[in-house]
Order: sequence, then structure tokens, then C-alpha cells
Amino acid sequence: MSLQVIVTTPPYADYLEEIAAHPLVSGFRLNTIMPTKDGPGEAIDRLIKFGQPLWVDLKGRQLRIVGSASPPFTEIRISHPIKVDTPVTAFFSDGTEQARIVAVDGDRLILESGPRRVVGLGESINIVHPSLEILGTLTETDLAYLHAMKERGMENIMLSYVEKISDIEEVKSYLPDAEIILKIETQAGLKFAEKHGHKYGRLAAARGDLFIEVPQPHKIISALKKIIQIDPDAIVASRFLDSLAYHPVPSSADISDVAFLLTEGYKTFMLGDIICLERGTLVEALNLLKAILDDR
Repeated sequence: MSLQVIVTTPPYADYLEEIAAHPLVSGFRLNTIMPTKDGPGEAIDRLIKFGQPLWVDLKGRQLRIVGSASPPFTEIRISHPIKVDTPVTAFFSDGTEQARIVAVDGDRLILESGPRRVVGLGESINIVHPSLEILGTLTETDLAYLHAMKERGMENIMLSYVEKISDIEEVKSYLPDAEIILKIETQAGLKFAEKHGHKYGRLAAARGDLFIEVPQPHKIISALKKIIQIDPDAIVASRFLDSLAYHPVPSSADISDVAFLLTEGYKTFMLGDIICLERGTLVEALNLLKAILDDR
């Protein structure tokens, strides 16, 4: 079995030439929430010079903080106006922290409680409630990246939080020939995948947010199985080998996690931000993936 790895690449990292040459690496992913000095074009130009296919990850309908605040009893602004029945629980930090939203005014959320820390710019927020309605899809940053890609004749897109055909159509209205990887991150996204398969693009099990969105934690297993059954070429993204970011020896759970994903049939992994922000952890993760694969 062969394995390919897409690496999340900070635009200013000084180790990308080494990473691009690693035998498992098959592409770079640009997380568009990463700051740049001179905008999207600069980030793209920095990364395409390493010769790997570059996937630009648009945030779409994913909810993110656009202004920092200090809970509790505060307000935060998010990337999209929303409608939702209140009070409602919001999740931060991959679901490990919670806040109680008591009122909503468009893109302005009033928090009664929340993490006892500053909630920072760019941080994601999950509101898992059937009444949630997110107004709009592409952000201003998404549109800026699409414009920069069009100028450069680029087509490789990852689209977060895909739930509707209109999400894809909106991207293609700006970039008609876009090749889109559809990141499945919600219950609505799973239903979309069940209905349409991979007709509109290759699927990605973006399990960080998907884990928060499934109705019970253990349901992530059936969700991962479902996605690879629907699309045998599906990518599995993020939240594996994270222990390497905190300790030089990976956890047994992390190693078993990778083995499970390989057994289920995933052949392309996408390493997330936490592993890729430092050379040491990224190289160790790539070498560990190769060692696990060689031992099978």
C-alpha cells in the first residue's frame, strides 16, 4: 500500500524545501487563516516555488472569530451572520471548551459564559444545533485568494464545511475550472456526501470539526467509515499524531489511530497546523508515518 501526505505549510517557514523532497509528500495545503505581509498572492508565490501541488483551503461557511474578546460576559464577532435559537452552547478548542450564547445579532454573539481566557482572532467556533443557519458562504479572504489564484492560473481548492451544491457553485462562479476537495465537517456535510457521493469533487474527512459535530463522540468512527466507503480516494485530515507537538515520543493512541485509518483504506493523509508549524515535529510525523507503513 502506498501513502501520500499533504502538508499544511506556513508561508514563511524556512524548512519547506526539505519537506517538499520527502518521499511521502504529495502536496502542500495553504490554510488561508495564516497571516501574510502582502496578501494572498504573496503566500501563493512563496509556496508554489517548491514544486509541490498547492491546495488553497478556503474557509467557506466555517465560523471563525474575527475579533478577540475575554469571556465571560462579553461579545464576540464571527465570520458570518447567523441565526440560531438561544440560549445555545458554543464549542472552542476542538470541543474541549464551551460557552453559553444568550443572544445573537447577525455576526455578533453575546456570551454569558466561556473559556477563562482571551478568545483569539481566527479561532474556530462550533455551534451544534439544528436551528443554526449560516448566512453566506465565501468570506472576503476567500474571494481575495480566488482572485489571486485566477491571476496565476491555479485550480486546486479545498473547501471547508461543504453542505450544499450551492457552496461548490459559488466557488466555480469565480474559478470555473476549479478542482475542489470537499471537506466534510458536519452532519449536513455527511448527508451531502451520502446523497451526491464524490460527483462534485474528492471528499476529505476533516475530522477535527467533524468530531465536534457528530451527535456522540464515538460516532466519529462510523462517520470516517462512511466517508471512505463513499469515496475510496477520500483524504483524512488533521488531528493525528498531535502528541508529537508536546512530546518527542508519540503516544500509543496516536500510533493506533494511524493504523486504524490505514486499515479502513485511507491512502492520503493531510497533516494539520499543530504538527506542521515546526520543522522537528513535521519531519518526525512524516518519518513515523513511513515507519508505520513499512511495518504493515
